[in-house]
Amino acid sequence: MYQSFYTGALGAGSFLAKLSVVSNNLANINNYGFKAKNVAFSDLLNYNLNDSEDAVTELMAGNGMRVQRTYTDFGASAVTQTGSELDFAIMQDNAFFMVQDVGTEEITYTRSGRFHRGELDGRFYLTTESNKLVLDRNQQPIEVGQMPDENGEGAEDMAAIKSSLALYTFNNPSRLMNVGNDEFAPSDEGAEPILIESPIIASSALETSGTSMADEMVKVIETQRAFSYALKVVTTEDEIESTINSLRG
Repeated sequence: MYQSFYTGALGAGSFLAKLSVVSNNLANINNYGFKAKNVAFSDLLNYNLNDSEDAVTELMAGNGMRVQRTYTDFGASAVTQTGSELDFAIMQDNAFFMVQDVGTEEITYTRSGRFHRGELDGRFYLTTESNKLVLDRNQQPIEVGQMPDENGEGAEDMAAIKSSLALYTFNNPSRLMNVGNDEFAPSDEGAEPILIESPIIASSALETSGTSMADEMVKVIETQRAFSYALKVVTTEDEIESTINSLRG
C-alpha cells in the first residue's frame, strides 16, 4: 500500500474523533456549568522529525496527523438568574467548587453551582445534584439549616452559606480530567488546589453552558468536509492501485 492511503485513513479517524467531541458539546448546550471541549491535533511527520535520531516515538515512521489531546476552556460564561436560594454562579475564570463523595471521600471540582440541602446523619449539608458534599475554604462540608419561611425568617442563613463557599484553582487547569457529571479531577499526581482568597460568586444564579451554537456548527461543517476529503484520498489511492494492478495484467 502507498503511504497516502495510511495518511488519508489517519485523517479520517482523527476527524471522526473531533466530530464526536463537537457532538458532545452540542448535546450539553443547555447544561448549566458545562464547559466545551476542544481537540488538538499533532502532525506525525513533524513530530518524528523534531525528535533526536535515535529517539523512540509513538510512531517511528509515517505521515499524517492524530488527535493529541482534548482540552477544556474554563473561562466564565454568561449567567442566568434562577430565583433559587441555593444556586450559585462562579464569576471568575479557572475557578471551581470543591466537592466530596460521601462514600469514597474522593475530591473533585465543578463549576456547576446548582446545589441542594442534603441530609446526612440527621444534619443538613450543602450538596450537589449528585449528592456530593460542597466543601468550604477549610475543606469541610458546609452545614445548612432549614429553608426560610414565608416571613423571611432564616434568610440570614443564605448570606452565611454564600460566605462559606470557597473557590479553588490550579496552576494548569487545562490538565484537569473530566470524571463525569461536569466534575473534574487533576490528571497529574501531586497537583494541589489553590484557594482563591477573594472569590466572586453570584447568588440565585447559574452559569450557562460554555458551548456556543454558532462556533460548534462551524466546527461541524469544517470537520465533515475534512472527513470527506480524507476519505477521498483513501478511495483515490485505492483506484490508483487497482489501475496499476490491472495494467500489470
